[in-house]
Amino acid sequence: MASAASSCGIPKWERKARFFLCVFGVVLSVYALHVELSKESNPDYRAMCDLGESVSCSKVFTSRWGRGFGLVQFFVAEDHVLNQPNSILGIIFYTLQLSLGLSASSRAAMVLVLSSWVSIAGSLYLASILFFILEDFCLVCVSTYIVNLALLLINLKRRRGLPGLREKAA
Repeated sequence: MASAASSCGIPKWERKARFFLCVFGVVLSVYALHVELSKESNPDYRAMCDLGESVSCSKVFTSRWGRGFGLVQFFVAEDHVLNQPNSILGIIFYTLQLSLGLSASSRAAMVLVLSSWVSIAGSLYLASILFFILEDFCLVCVSTYIVNLALLLINLKRRRGLPGLREKAA
């Protein structure tokens, strides 16, 4: 099995899957940011992901839930520096996942799992807003939910596979 893992103990399949998922997540997040900023500066802008009245990512990204999960505005002004587009948080999350994924430490594995659970909670919250309040389908949003779920599964597998954590659980 030595050939399946790198010198730092991270399996090759995990490195490749994490790299693909994180890069895809960053690309989706950058595109979401581009769509939001383009729509704000030009109301006539039509994104590639706007396929119809009820399949529109720009409608979602420019809604109140597109910034700070729609929650930050209750604590700070709408134009406050803390009320950032969700896509900025996505870029930070995927960069964190990619960076911490390079470490084989148990602490990094724990942070990866915890941050993935937070992303799943955020995905479930935003998916419920998407479907029940906005009554929209956003291809970019749903794609990020899938990426987040896949990262969670990879992170759980890594955490279970670490010898130190396995012994503590027994």
